[in-house]
Amino acid sequence: MTTDNTANLKVLKNRNALITIAECIVCLALNFLGFRIASVLGLPLYLDNVGTLLAAILGGYLPGIFVGFMTNILNCATDPNSIYYGFITVLIAITAAFFEHKRCITIKKPHWLILLILILALIGGGIGTLLPWLLDDVYFDSESFSSVLVNAGITNTTVAQLLGNIIMDILDKAITVGIVLIILAIIPPKIRTILRFSGWMQRKLSPEEKDKLKHIGCRRISVRTKIILILVVALIIMGTVATGISFVLFSNATVEQHFRIVDGVTNVITGFIDGDNIDRWLTEGESSEGYKKTEDLLYALLDSDNDIQYIYVYKIMEDGCHVVFDLDVEGEEGYEPGEVVEFDPSFEPYIPTLLAGGEIDPVISNDKYGHLLTIYKPIKDSSGKTVAYAAADVSMSHVIKYERNFTTGMTSLFLAFFLVIFAVVLWVVEYHIVLPVNSMAECTDSFAFNSNETLDANVLRMKQIGIHTGDEIENLYNAIVKMASDSVEHLEDIHHKNETIKKMQNALILVLADLVESRDKNTGDHVKKTAAYTEIIMKKMKELGFYPDVLTDEFMESVVNSAPLHDIGKIKVSDMILNKPGRLTDDEFVIMQSHAAEGSNILDQVIELVPDSDYLYEAKNLAHYHHEKWNGKGYPDRISGEDIPLSARIMAVADVFDALVSRRSYKDPFSFEQACDIIREGAGSHFDPKVAEAFLAAQDEARQIAESFGELKTGYTEDTHVDDSGKSR
Repeated sequence: MTTDNTANLKVLKNRNALITIAECIVCLALNFLGFRIASVLGLPLYLDNVGTLLAAILGGYLPGIFVGFMTNILNCATDPNSIYYGFITVLIAITAAFFEHKRCITIKKPHWLILLILILALIGGGIGTLLPWLLDDVYFDSESFSSVLVNAGITNTTVAQLLGNIIMDILDKAITVGIVLIILAIIPPKIRTILRFSGWMQRKLSPEEKDKLKHIGCRRISVRTKIILILVVALIIMGTVATGISFVLFSNATVEQHFRIVDGVTNVITGFIDGDNIDRWLTEGESSEGYKKTEDLLYALLDSDNDIQYIYVYKIMEDGCHVVFDLDVEGEEGYEPGEVVEFDPSFEPYIPTLLAGGEIDPVISNDKYGHLLTIYKPIKDSSGKTVAYAAADVSMSHVIKYERNFTTGMTSLFLAFFLVIFAVVLWVVEYHIVLPVNSMAECTDSFAFNSNETLDANVLRMKQIGIHTGDEIENLYNAIVKMASDSVEHLEDIHHKNETIKKMQNALILVLADLVESRDKNTGDHVKKTAAYTEIIMKKMKELGFYPDVLTDEFMESVVNSAPLHDIGKIKVSDMILNKPGRLTDDEFVIMQSHAAEGSNILDQVIELVPDSDYLYEAKNLAHYHHEKWNGKGYPDRISGEDIPLSARIMAVADVFDALVSRRSYKDPFSFEQACDIIREGAGSHFDPKVAEAFLAAQDEARQIAESFGELKTGYTEDTHVDDSGKSR
């Protein structure tokens, strides 16, 4: 990737980031504006998710989640409990982004829009109702829509409140979705494309390309799945441990706080009650001097703190607790002075200490009067003797309520941060790891080496990926690009050298063949012409569909290159026989026939030295079998039909045709027409009929080759007889 491309990608990346930030700010403003309008108009709606939906639809998961979560964080300035609703707005953003990803948010798909509204209402109205119940007691608003449901016959106020909130939230989300659709209709498609947040760390991919790369199969588990599993497990463990530790600390702190409250109350009581009056108040009650005034002080103390459940003063005696003061509370009257209250079972271990006038530790009990935290403080008379105990109770249900609220709040916060972190990590994994790595894998997997053009195209395609993650993956990408470029240069160099070697090899073959043929003054350019004839025959055979399994490009190239060696065995035949102007004797012809086997032997020796050269095997076939005949009357092995190698059957036609149209010391040339007639007559006896047919179909090309060597004769001679005695040279 060039420096200019890198700079351009960075500019695009920075521009996309700025656009997304501006988009999120605008969507945050829309959330607050919608809520403000609903409040000013007194609507029973919120309209505080317009921006969240818009950000999720235009920008994607991350902008939507950011806008939704930041809305709740900013609301904490006026309502601290807003933070606990963060995961609800995050769920709303995720839902909207999912529907947009599935291309469902359009007026052309009303059934999907209805489903979206219902899901959003279940999240906002359903979970949004359950969360306050967990955070606090159920509060039923007699002026809400829920009261209408109660009046309509739903007697359970809890169910009525849940249904009422969901129904009202359906209206809220329907209006919200409608507003979003209007805004989307106003925004041009081109602008919507610009507003889409992606954060590409490489060349931007089409949705189809992206989907394909995301789903490239792995042998076991993908990196994405591994990271997600690790993240989920780590977050759950950390969240559980953090919540558990926080709960224990909060619980201990809450109990300690209530202990201090009760301790302070009992200290105040012992401070203003005169112990010398206890016995008189116990016997005379409210009519006793100072009793009523002291009782009023105790009521004032009880009303000063809502956490205080009971306040009372008892004189502890063997038969039980003798009531001096026992304040009335809502729904429950206290005992009258002088009444005796039995000891609760939880206090039995402390009775001896109380009878002795000593102090006891705070007691947490769950007996007749409920789950209570109780502190007893001794009231002494002027002589310092304990005459009674001032006691105060805090209901542990308050403590449990605080603990429940704390746990719910912590869980809600954890879910919100979990979803935010999960979305961010998923985005990082997708754009920084999965897509770049799979892009490299897909590109290298399709790397082809069949031509220089293909190699250059592959390297260019690899460079165009343009990964710029700025980490080890970018290092890997740059290394792969460099390796590919270097490999292509090296392969091109090897290819060039191979071509040079190949040309040298073919030139040496021609030189060698010419040296052999130069001993035979009858043949001239025979090796060049036969090579040309074999080529046009094979091309025509391929065009006609003959022997498609054998006639590959490699086979044809090997035959053409090795054709000049078909008569190499003549090097073993004496010049006298090769250049004899007349007809050969039987003995001479036997020697002449030996050139086929001798040529095969010579090439066997060469093959031992160069075993991997395919053209040498075809050269051996040509040398050994080019005088075999289709009917089995040829030499040296007298094989027939398709037992003769195809290359030799092709050479047989080319060899005979060239011999016919060429001048020899022992004959005049036949005309082109006579030679073609002889080939036609020999089809099925001397020649493979398909090879002969292909040659005759390529007559025009054959004529051009013959004319190029300047010996072509036209018309007919008187003697058109073909010697089939077997003494053909």
